[in-house]
Amino acid sequence: DNLDLAAAIARITQADAQARISSAAQWPSVSMTDIARTTRTPGTTINVGSASSGFNPSTSTSSSSTSTSTSSSGFRARNFGFFQLGLTASYEVDFWGKNEDASMAGRILANVSRFDRDVVEISTVAAVLNAYFQVLTAQDRLRIARQNVTIAQQVMDAINARLEVGVGNYLAVLLGQTPESMTIRGGSLTRLSFPRIAPGLPSEVLLRRPDVAEAEARLASQEFSVLQARAAFFPSLTLTSLYGFQSALLSTLLLRPDAIAIQLAGTITQPVFDGWNLQGQYDLQKGRYSELAALYRKQILTALSDTENALIAIRETDRQMKFLSVAVTAARRALEAAEMTLREGTIDIVTLAQTQTSYFQTQEQLAITRLSHFQAATSLYQALGGGWGPTTREIEIARSNAAYEADRGPWP
Repeated sequence: DNLDLAAAIARITQADAQARISSAAQWPSVSMTDIARTTRTPGTTINVGSASSGFNPSTSTSSSSTSTSTSSSGFRARNFGFFQLGLTASYEVDFWGKNEDASMAGRILANVSRFDRDVVEISTVAAVLNAYFQVLTAQDRLRIARQNVTIAQQVMDAINARLEVGVGNYLAVLLGQTPESMTIRGGSLTRLSFPRIAPGLPSEVLLRRPDVAEAEARLASQEFSVLQARAAFFPSLTLTSLYGFQSALLSTLLLRPDAIAIQLAGTITQPVFDGWNLQGQYDLQKGRYSELAALYRKQILTALSDTENALIAIRETDRQMKFLSVAVTAARRALEAAEMTLREGTIDIVTLAQTQTSYFQTQEQLAITRLSHFQAATSLYQALGGGWGPTTREIEIARSNAAYEADRGPWP
């Protein structure tokens, strides 16, 4: 139900559609062309078929056009009718791989959206884990406070006992009075155990991280964009064809067999001068490639740095937890000894309060350090790419590539 994740999934659909668009030029385009047109030429133009040539199209019985004479000279106004019903097809022969490069660039960019989805998913999981750990830590700290309230209650009972035998004074009871203890229900961070972490080799770390895979895919896609821009310098051959019916009269468009029209044409286009537009496009794509190459290297260094920092944080917080666990044990023993000596009357309430405060603060430090330890483990989870097993994106990319090779989609 996460909205960021839903948006990332929607971007996958958009990227697949864009890949289909970029692959469309590899296929012929077929369309139905229907034309109904009438044209009138002005009477002030010279009619080549005038009386001097002995032939006038307006009076020819084989002509399908009609004309209206405005004078006896060579100037005539004429009306032409034209009707067409047929199919047209065109196809650009990809000699230099321009269309194939555009298709490959689109396919790889479609995979980028899947890496982006995994980045969002990992970030969301890490945020949920950190929030959960903070809640458990808050409950642990409340539990520690409750335990200290219980200890204070025991101290108050000891003072009351001394008061009954005339050793204490009533003011100590007033100053030591505490509110009723609270009942807190919930989990505890001490009950959680993080799985054994085996980050493996740096190369394995790079293969797991979706942001590294995303940067690599963008770089690979841009390489094909550079090739596409370079291929634009070379001639392009476009084949066009027409099959259908043509007539000057609508009544004879479909009734006469000689109205069938067939046209085949080939067009070769070679850019000569375009104000250095193609050169600018080529330089733009090369510059973009250099930028993505630098970002890819930066992403690799960031991945290795994140992993190293997370491992260091785990190691240091684990060491601090062990040290504080020993300190908590020592503080608890000191508090137990102080309570015993208080009952014997050999120490005052101030000394006991100081011992209790030290025990409480040590427990607090241990709880906060334990939170930092689990947060460091969450950071390592992110640094390693969200886990140790195969991801769904690898399955989806393999299925998409297989479908493309079989011409079944998601691209044509």
